[in-house]
Amino acid sequence: MKIFSSSPSNSKFALFSPPPQNSITKFNFIAPLKTNSHSSKSLPTHSHDTSSPPILQETPQNSAPPKSEATEMEEEYGFDEEITNAKKSLEELLVVRRPTMEFPDEEVQSTAEYNNRNASSGIDEGLSIFAKKMLIFEPKIVESSSGEKPLLVNLDLALYKAKILARNYRYQEAEELLIKCISYWPEDGRPYVALGKALSKQSRNNEARSVYEKGCQATQGENSYIWQCWAVLENKMGNTRRARELFDAATVADKRHIAAWHGWAVLEMKQGNILKARNLLGKGIKFCGGNEYIYQTLALLEVRAKRYEQARYLFKQATKCNPKSCASWLAWAQLEVQQANNRVARGLFEKAVQASPKNRFAWHVWGVFEANLGNVDLARKLLKVGHAVNPRDPVLLQSLALLEYRYSTANLARLIFRRASELDPRHQPVWIAWGWMEWKEGNLATARDLYQKALSIDSSTESAARCLQAWGVLEQRVGNLSAARRLFRSSLNINSQSYVTWMTWASLEEDQGNSVRAEEIRELYFQQRTEIVDDASWIMGFLDIIDPAIDSIKRLLNFEKVNVSSENKDSGEDEQLGKFSSDFNLDKFIREKLALDPSKLEVQLEPSRMASSKSSINRPASNIWKSPENRNATSAPNVTAS
Repeated sequence: MKIFSSSPSNSKFALFSPPPQNSITKFNFIAPLKTNSHSSKSLPTHSHDTSSPPILQETPQNSAPPKSEATEMEEEYGFDEEITNAKKSLEELLVVRRPTMEFPDEEVQSTAEYNNRNASSGIDEGLSIFAKKMLIFEPKIVESSSGEKPLLVNLDLALYKAKILARNYRYQEAEELLIKCISYWPEDGRPYVALGKALSKQSRNNEARSVYEKGCQATQGENSYIWQCWAVLENKMGNTRRARELFDAATVADKRHIAAWHGWAVLEMKQGNILKARNLLGKGIKFCGGNEYIYQTLALLEVRAKRYEQARYLFKQATKCNPKSCASWLAWAQLEVQQANNRVARGLFEKAVQASPKNRFAWHVWGVFEANLGNVDLARKLLKVGHAVNPRDPVLLQSLALLEYRYSTANLARLIFRRASELDPRHQPVWIAWGWMEWKEGNLATARDLYQKALSIDSSTESAARCLQAWGVLEQRVGNLSAARRLFRSSLNINSQSYVTWMTWASLEEDQGNSVRAEEIRELYFQQRTEIVDDASWIMGFLDIIDPAIDSIKRLLNFEKVNVSSENKDSGEDEQLGKFSSDFNLDKFIREKLALDPSKLEVQLEPSRMASSKSSINRPASNIWKSPENRNATSAPNVTAS
């Protein structure tokens, strides 16, 4: 296309040609405008074969004849008229319309007709047809061309469905679903966390570790939840040093991740590093603010240090942060049980079940508390209510079986133990408690088989250590002293801090007349035990963080060593008792909140329901990502209580 030329007759020219000497250059702009329907003139074509001048033509002034002023005015008037016509044609062309994705055959035929027409109406009409062909927005085509990746809302639905499947022990289907989520969204950390937890529940710890490692790599180490779950797994497997490193990585990824600070502090508590645990909990409050778990753990530390008033204050702070925290109410209730404040403890248990009506720990701990007080009927009712709202929990049935063995018959206890073992065959305490009952009944062979069953599940846990200690006592009572010594030694290899095991072994040697050996065993315990050193000086600085009114806290916690009379103590206890005394009606609460009949709380001992649940495990999970035509027919997942 020729853009600039010195003369229309020149066949060869430079892009910018110099004008002749002593001449003034003038450019005439000829715009490609849409002509009126009454005009038979066509737009100029820009081919090399045409003889018409180009769009921008350089015409020397001296080559054209001189024009008069009237002629110049007429040309200016005509140029203005051409501009007006151009605006009108553009307004006609730029019409707002709805874009059509697929046009009918008539428009295709019209397109072919337009292509066969002359060039007189080619540009403007061609642009309008091109606008019809352009795909401005087409959801189906965009979805198919983007690698068939579903919307992000499908990830939330898939994670919820996997949670329900894992809760119903359909782990294989949950794993397949989570692996599919990871393939679609590898940068999201939630599928890795859910898959790792599902594998950990099946004791597939190495596979869970691999999943967490891949998740950290996929998220470039910026997801603190994956680091924290990985640290919990390593701590569970006994890799304390590795767990510390992972907790540290979690806090580096997100210093406001409260679970990482709390989990790391609990690890240090179990290792006896109380000062380190307090420091970590203080950092958790500093970066994350008040949290019921932090306050609860600090209160438990105060209980261990026998600073009970400080512990009560921290428990109160925990329940203020979250009145629905069932764990805080239960921990506070256990403190009052330890201090023999039974009425206060019962009021706190009532608060716990009101905060979380279906919490299995609340019903279990309250039931055991009433059983120890001799309230057998109330304890039986509480354990049965807990089992009714948590039908898959074996711990409630285990305590109920021991209660029935003590106050009823051994045959009923055996049926309940068998039912509990069917619910969770890998729950070691059920087999241990069942073996203890059979030993008390004189069935030694059955007791040994049950102990062996518990050890075959996992021989490196604290439950295994207790099982070995109980088995050693059995062998000691029947006279197998060499077997008893081996069992005690094996138990201490797992848990060297067990005071009961050391003293039981020492009493065995003392009963056999080996007083020197018994004294050596006692000295070994005191030499190897973990020394817990605690300092009360941290409280002053820590309470500055949680409450600036330090003077009032000093008076509350009795730091100023004021001699309080016994009358004031009694009045304080009465005030505390009245604070938690309420007209709590247990039967009414069970009817209204749980929709249960208190007079019809029975344990289902037949395995029929278990068989039906096993058959439901083998049912295939429905596919979340269905075809577009079947997507509207997808039903919501069924949520079952567990």
